[in-house]
Amino acid sequence: MKTKYIATPILFFSLLILTGFLVRPATAAETYNVDPVHSYILFRVKHLDIGYSYGRFNDPSGTFVFDDSSPANSSIEMQVKAGDLDTYVPKRDNHLKSADFFDVEQHPLIAFKSSSIKKIGDDTYEVAGDLSLRGQTRPITVEVRQIGAGKDPWGNYRRGFETSFTIKRSEFGMDFMLNGLSDEVNLTVSVEGIRQEPK
Repeated sequence: MKTKYIATPILFFSLLILTGFLVRPATAAETYNVDPVHSYILFRVKHLDIGYSYGRFNDPSGTFVFDDSSPANSSIEMQVKAGDLDTYVPKRDNHLKSADFFDVEQHPLIAFKSSSIKKIGDDTYEVAGDLSLRGQTRPITVEVRQIGAGKDPWGNYRRGFETSFTIKRSEFGMDFMLNGLSDEVNLTVSVEGIRQEPK
């Protein structure tokens, strides 16, 4: 009886220690800086209801917070200069920068700030927030997919996401030439972030 009395608490504490090693601690929220070299904002608009014209915005910036254990704690803020648009045709770029379209002198920034994030599937998230474009701010909700995560060759930890969605440019005050260029604009946003490490 004495042996059993001593063995029971030893076994109990051993199980506690073992369980402590087996249980994974909750993942803390991580903050990432958007890598402008490996992040892309691409757009597509229909031309004369015949074909598509494509372009992009260069050098996006911002930060995002990712909390895998509690996605509601995640967030993203991202912006790009409207004047950094690029359709590979300088004459067309200059027209798009004018008051007919983006009016970059009056509205130099395009920005997005999330208001809520929730997980809806494996590596898939629903992100709601406000898109500010040409002086107008509108709520949008998009489906975002995590592409991957891991260390790069220089020891930084990276995480990547991508989404595709459609907006109507007329809702942001851009109604010039609706008979020649479609109102609907398709956007693809691919973001790669570098994790901020504690100092």
